[in-house]
Amino acid sequence: MTFIEIIEQLPAHLVCRSADFPGAPLKHVVASDLMSDVLVADYEDFIIVTSLTSEQTVRTADIVGARGLLLVNDKTPQASMKALAVQQDITVLSTPLTMFEACVALGRLLSGD
Repeated sequence: MTFIEIIEQLPAHLVCRSADFPGAPLKHVVASDLMSDVLVADYEDFIIVTSLTSEQTVRTADIVGARGLLLVNDKTPQASMKALAVQQDITVLSTPLTMFEACVALGRLLSGD
């Protein structure tokens, strides 16, 4: 799964892109609104799915090495979040889907269905 596939297959749009967009394939999904739960994730090439739109979300993504963020519930990132994502070189997408719907759709993309 790639960021381009997410944009094409989900109703999702690009908020900001990293320098290596679309980059390597995404192999895992971590979905949570508790950044403390994300901090214990031990994956490579993954995306974080969340409804949190603060700078802390970007900082967490940077710490754990996430390739990007998918904001659910049609959330618009705070200006400071978007600026930090650009500075930290992290791709951010947004979708009108709920967390559950986004996870189901991403699971289908990962499994090739």
